[in-house]
Amino acid sequence: MSENFQLEKQIRLAVLTVSDTRTEATDTGGKLVQELAQIKGLKVAAYEIVPDDKERIRQKVNEWLELEEVDAIITTGGTGIAKRDVTLEAVTPLFEKQLDGFGELFRYVSFAEDVGTKALLSRAAAGVAKDKAIFVLPGSRGAVKLAMERLILPEIRHIVFELTKHLQPRE
Repeated sequence: MSENFQLEKQIRLAVLTVSDTRTEATDTGGKLVQELAQIKGLKVAAYEIVPDDKERIRQKVNEWLELEEVDAIITTGGTGIAKRDVTLEAVTPLFEKQLDGFGELFRYVSFAEDVGTKALLSRAAAGVAKDKAIFVLPGSRGAVKLAMERLILPEIRHIVFELTKHLQPRE
């Protein structure tokens, strides 16, 4: 398949909100990920809310890593420095490769455009596992909007292409 064809394929996301308090009705961050993705033609293949529990988070991400109908996973919440914020500790051990530039750019853009020095508290991260991209975002709507619009959506098609091109038959 050609790169252009692969870049045009519909990207399928799984969205995981990590929170002890959010429900589907109050999950504004997870809903925003879905809305922004759908506006750009991405499909939301799965969505779930799990509590701030390292094993539950890791179990859900592992489950989605096995699904052929998921190209990328986006988590929101649990990235702060409070004791219950364990999303990074749950997800990063699954990374086969870390995308250091994502966290660096997220903090840079957050600092410059949004939160100032509070950006140093951000533990946003990204990596790849089992030919899928994984993005670990803070749960606030502002952080989600910034990450989706400025970093993820502009590059997601290329990222998925790079991760899956070895699976495509050669012409």
